[in-house]
Amino acid sequence: MTQLEKTIGQLPPNMQKEVQDFAEFLLARTKQKKNNQKPKHLRMDWAGALKEYRDQFTSVELQKKSLDWWGT
Repeated sequence: MTQLEKTIGQLPPNMQKEVQDFAEFLLARTKQKKNNQKPKHLRMDWAGALKEYRDQFTSVELQKKSLDWWGT
């Protein structure tokens, strides 16, 4: 039996259930982070997506507008 198991075993049953719930939450969060890892290479599939706006806006204007959209 590990030190963690001994410590948890000394808790009342309702608190042992809380420890189990928290451990399951941490495990789920870890799995979610693993599944949402950033790609290792920069994606360029967006290149040229706004070309119809190049005569209407500068890149700086689009950057400022994107900040408004994201609320920063």
